[in-house]
Amino acid sequence: MSTDTQTIIITGAGSGVGRATAHRFLAAGWRVGLVGRREQALVETADGHPNARVMACDVSDEADVDRVFAAAAADWGRLDALFNNAGVTVKGKPINEVSVADWRSLIDINVTGAFICARAAFGLMREQTPQGGRIINNGSVSAHVPRWGSVAYTTSKHAVTGLTRSISLDGRPFSIACSQIDIGNALTDMAQSMTTGMPQADGRIEIEPVMDVKHVADSVLNMAQLPLGVNVQFMTVMATNMPYIGRG
Repeated sequence: MSTDTQTIIITGAGSGVGRATAHRFLAAGWRVGLVGRREQALVETADGHPNARVMACDVSDEADVDRVFAAAAADWGRLDALFNNAGVTVKGKPINEVSVADWRSLIDINVTGAFICARAAFGLMREQTPQGGRIINNGSVSAHVPRWGSVAYTTSKHAVTGLTRSISLDGRPFSIACSQIDIGNALTDMAQSMTTGMPQADGRIEIEPVMDVKHVADSVLNMAQLPLGVNVQFMTVMATNMPYIGRG
């Protein structure tokens, strides 16, 4: 695939992994749709780049998502890729201290939002000519093993894995590839607490190794640049010495 005219929508593009990935794709010559709830944050991500398209949108709102995805695809002529990255978390606590309202709010973004965006992208990719495209879901190492006090977040990321597998099957007749990147301890604003101390499974508070978020952005770009006949089904990118293998 040549990247000089490729197009991608990145959700959660106003900060963290989404912003870093958007910058990496723009640097590689892609046209990038920046999706998020905070328009000013998206404008800051775009930083005036001519190939960046600011698309303020609530990923949990079906009509909002359909509107901005369709507008971008109509303007570009096609949608080649979606990085389904938007996600939130809640403060770590045992399950009985997690409010139902916080659970529903998180699931609405991390699961329902991912479904709505994937659904919109899939529909565009199925109908365009030439047919096909790629959907990359942001899982987490929590899609495999939980942290202490993370029942809502861990459940959401296990659900993302089911979404990835199902889209992979649904996409086969239409040249739509779907994959998942599972990230461990990328240093973003959300991960700053890892540098000061995180609760461990045995109750200790420990500082954890982190990695530069640019390695995540590079990995997503590498996955997206593959021809549609090739897929990285699951990729784990993590700080080498973080407590993941053996966690729990």
